[in-house]
Amino acid sequence: MAQKARILLVDDHYVVRQGLKTVLLEHYADGVFGEAATAQDALVTIWNAPWDVVLLDISIPGRGGLEVLKEIRKSRPKLPVIVVSMHPEEQFAIRVLKLGACSYVRKDSAGQELVKAVSAALRGGKYITTSLAERLASNLEQDQDGPKHESLSDREYQVMCLLASGKTVKEAGADLSLSVKTVSTYRSRILEKLMLKNNSQLMRYAVRHALVDVNGEL
Repeated sequence: MAQKARILLVDDHYVVRQGLKTVLLEHYADGVFGEAATAQDALVTIWNAPWDVVLLDISIPGRGGLEVLKEIRKSRPKLPVIVVSMHPEEQFAIRVLKLGACSYVRKDSAGQELVKAVSAALRGGKYITTSLAERLASNLEQDQDGPKHESLSDREYQVMCLLASGKTVKEAGADLSLSVKTVSTYRSRILEKLMLKNNSQLMRYAVRHALVDVNGEL
């Protein structure tokens, strides 16, 4: 049944935004859709108009999706946010849920999973995939402190994932709209916190903790 809903799509790729809209229009034919391609555009749009739910990508230009999520939780705490990302659940799902997102949906499964997540958000609830539920249960069984990478800040964590996937400091900076100097500073902090010496050890750490696959891909 079609429902009216105000849905904001935040992704820097036009094709992705249109794809998400096409999926949702089948269930929310009378929906009002907004679009934003950068972190700043997203926040301005959220501040200037009422929305029922936000679909947010992590890798957007500017402050990045994690910073946008934190800002939304601070300024619009009742506005549900669904993170829709290309990254595997093991990389970001638990982190974004802790930051206040109501769901985490992979872009390559953004069909029925996305519809279920939006439906839950509009009812004021959360939607957790079966695989993520198992991961959350496993996480609860681990030591309270968790693995070392849990101590990283959100930005440090993003930099770690990019470097561990084989990207250079310059490439990681371009992806995150940060200077080479800033990324280098983050890299130093990451190595110190994880008690590692170089990028090779960082890659091995990321593979061991399933943050990247054996080919070093995100």
